[in-house]
Amino acid sequence: MEFPEGLKYSKEHEWVLVEGNTATIGITEFAQEELGDIVYVELPEVGEKVVKDDPFGAVESVKAVSDVYAPVGGTVLEVNDVLPDNPETINDDPYGDGWMIRVEMTDEEDLKDLMTAEEYAEYVEQQKEDEDEEEEEDEAEDEEEK
Repeated sequence: MEFPEGLKYSKEHEWVLVEGNTATIGITEFAQEELGDIVYVELPEVGEKVVKDDPFGAVESVKAVSDVYAPVGGTVLEVNDVLPDNPETINDDPYGDGWMIRVEMTDEEDLKDLMTAEEYAEYVEQQKEDEDEEEEEDEAEDEEEK
């Protein structure tokens, strides 16, 4: 699984590429793998304000619908017009052509809460371990019920 250096990552599995005061935002490879095949993407309009940690859109897959959260606050400068007609682009290239929105950040302090690639890799690993433990506990409970 890939977590490119130079990006920032949120606990909700979004990535951010910062260029000046512009943030390009998308979902991580881990997030798109957890979701499965993405079939629909809902994005905000250009000019809308996004609030840090609030949902700005949604991604629907064959498994579930998930909100996408703004890792930084600001004004939407651009949306990826390819995604509504080709949502699978996120599965194919989550860190490239699968970007979702570009935002003019209102407060660069928002970046302090985000993780580096290395920190995010550790976070994902911990989440996987927690999931494995939960599955083992569920299996043990199922065995006890029999």
